[in-house]
Amino acid sequence: MRILLVEDDTLLRTQLRTALQDAGYTVDEADNGRDAQFLGETEAVDAVVLDLGLPVVDGLTVLKRWRAAGRNMPVLILTARDNWHEKVAGIDAGADDYLTKPFHLEELLARLRALIRRASGQASAVLQCGDWSLDTRSGRVACAGQPVALTAHEYKVLDYLMHRPGVLVSRSELTEHIYAQDFDRDSNTIEVFVGRLRKKLASSSSASARIETVRGMGYRLVPP
Repeated sequence: MRILLVEDDTLLRTQLRTALQDAGYTVDEADNGRDAQFLGETEAVDAVVLDLGLPVVDGLTVLKRWRAAGRNMPVLILTARDNWHEKVAGIDAGADDYLTKPFHLEELLARLRALIRRASGQASAVLQCGDWSLDTRSGRVACAGQPVALTAHEYKVLDYLMHRPGVLVSRSELTEHIYAQDFDRDSNTIEVFVGRLRKKLASSSSASARIETVRGMGYRLVPP
């Protein structure tokens, strides 16, 4: 999953970036409203962490412009402790949730997981497809109850597909959602990651899911 992190405080942004990356997310960053608006309108992000007190263009204006442009990704806004009116204005402008500074990183990650789950129609923190399971809280993956070790990119591909069971996902879409904006993207590597996932998650169980290749179109996670 790809997150747009918008925060002008360098130290806090660094802490948030590290926490998000450690949690398995791909992270794009902006430290002002102008760059944030551009990234939110042009990049395929799954959710946004948005500070409202931004230079150049304030966060509330950025959020309103995103929504006016039809961008509907989940947005978690960060507000100062005493600015309750910012929370109300942010929710009215289209924010999905808010967090008051200072906050615990664990709470931010939990709220972000919940927003992404709701956006993809998932209810539980543990994604299940047949005998495949992925715990979004711990990053643990299992097949028929047995733990499966994945690389960071293999995990990101599986995570994206597990949030969209039965949905056809193109190779370019997967590429956009597992690599950050400044990363040298190569859609051909997706085929490699999918091949590795098939081998690692192979099971003789009748309850096993599978990753189907739709020639010329992409991949689909097929429940048993």
